[in-house]
Amino acid sequence: MQFLFGFFTRNKELNDFKRQLKNVVGFSPNNIALYKTALSHRSVREGADENNERLEFLGDAVLSSVIAHYLFRKYPYKGEGFLTEMRSKMVNRQKLNEIALKMGLKKITFYNKLDNALKISHIFGNTLEALIGAVYLDKGYAKTQYWVEKYIILPYLFMEDLETIEINIKNKLYGWANKNGKLVDFITMEETVESGRRLFTIAATVDGEVIAQAKGFNKKDAGHQAAVLAIEKLSL
Repeated sequence: MQFLFGFFTRNKELNDFKRQLKNVVGFSPNNIALYKTALSHRSVREGADENNERLEFLGDAVLSSVIAHYLFRKYPYKGEGFLTEMRSKMVNRQKLNEIALKMGLKKITFYNKLDNALKISHIFGNTLEALIGAVYLDKGYAKTQYWVEKYIILPYLFMEDLETIEINIKNKLYGWANKNGKLVDFITMEETVESGRRLFTIAATVDGEVIAQAKGFNKKDAGHQAAVLAIEKLSL
């Protein structure tokens, strides 16, 4: 009896997962195990063949290719520089994380909810890339391309808005400093280890005074966020 109860419980959990996954991706997957791996963060599964980091690597490349093709078709008269900048805006970590949350990926991602360090990371954007990798392996490139355009680009990435976004926030801050005779710098305030990963605290300073600071699992992300906060504080 206990065996049967466990079997039905596992079967119900699997069916619930399949239903939730279909609600997010819009189709019924063939290889369900592949998607479970794509949705498993290394905070709950350490093995390289169990968590989603390998699929994230693959999905990142597939997403970049799909977006490059999309932009190439949408902007037939734009140059390489414009296309490259637009692609950078579309695959921005923060942007992908926002899209993942709007899609509902957080509800079906397996991660350590007690790990406070994950609250400031972009694990859901990374999970979205892993999911794209899973779709690619499960359905092939053509169907993945169609899925990315229908479920990610068209509903969440508005080209007219992206065209006007300043991608290099630091340059905006440096430009303001040059015009006003100020000295802007970014310094590492602290470096710690949380959950086996290095966590950086980067401060944006103006004439040696700390204006804003932010944390991130790499200096680039932390510096970018510190620049965003500095620009908000300076009302630029």
